[in-house]
Amino acid sequence: MAATDLDAEAAWEAVRAARHGATVPAALSRHPLCEALLPVATARSIVVAQLGQSLDGRIATVTGASHFINGPGGVEHLHRLRALLDAVLVGVGTVLADDCRLTVRRVEGASPARVVLDPAGRVPDDASIFADDGARRLVIRAEGARRSQVQGVETVHLPVTAGQIAPGDVVAALARRGFRRVLIEGGADTVSRFVSADAVDRLHVMVAPLIVGSGRPGLALAPVAELVHARRPVTRSFPLPGGDVLFDCDMRREAETLRHDQESAHERANARGGLFRRPLGRCTGSWRRW
Repeated sequence: MAATDLDAEAAWEAVRAARHGATVPAALSRHPLCEALLPVATARSIVVAQLGQSLDGRIATVTGASHFINGPGGVEHLHRLRALLDAVLVGVGTVLADDCRLTVRRVEGASPARVVLDPAGRVPDDASIFADDGARRLVIRAEGARRSQVQGVETVHLPVTAGQIAPGDVVAALARRGFRRVLIEGGADTVSRFVSADAVDRLHVMVAPLIVGSGRPGLALAPVAELVHARRPVTRSFPLPGGDVLFDCDMRREAETLRHDQESAHERANARGGLFRRPLGRCTGSWRRW
């Protein structure tokens, strides 16, 4: 094993220990793996969303092929996130398309609870996500939808508005069941809904060095007419083995930064005679509706 591999292995063990309250040795604290994952590992309550995409923002081709857009470093990072969090959640479309297992296999660590957001009860009982391997398994469905018939699978019923369950209600329901550290793994529609609802604390985007050209996009949020309305999360970047780059976006610090920038821009515009077409109240509040 190369020295760099030994360093990464030691850093990963330090991160796993930090999840349970241990102090990371100073010699390892600046390792990129520690810098990227300690904010996740040490949080008592956090929602992390992740996306793997190409340079041009695609998560799959026009036919839906996506395995694997990211290289081994990106896939390994995803498994590290699973190992650090209490529960991993995916939407029904991801389960139907991929029959995903959502277990930890690429790194050392325990598999989290598995949760599928399935309002209408479309996931079949024999889906791999429901396999009895010792991890808790939950399905979130609309009030009145059928309960899962799979032994050991917990059914959580939540209210529905316009065919959707509110992300905030999902996070609250999981917290009541002891899952305070949650990974929103996919698909892109589910991640986009949680980001739009301001239900995500950190967004991890793993960008692979390839250009798909056309296909399914990653994040899809409400359109903006001016860049002043664009979200600007405080972001750090980390190269991953194999050429991928991880962008770690702190969505909570973004909110404060964006509001300050908008207020400053509005003040400057007023000093020049008022160049903004919209009142400040709409400008500063609009991002919360995305």
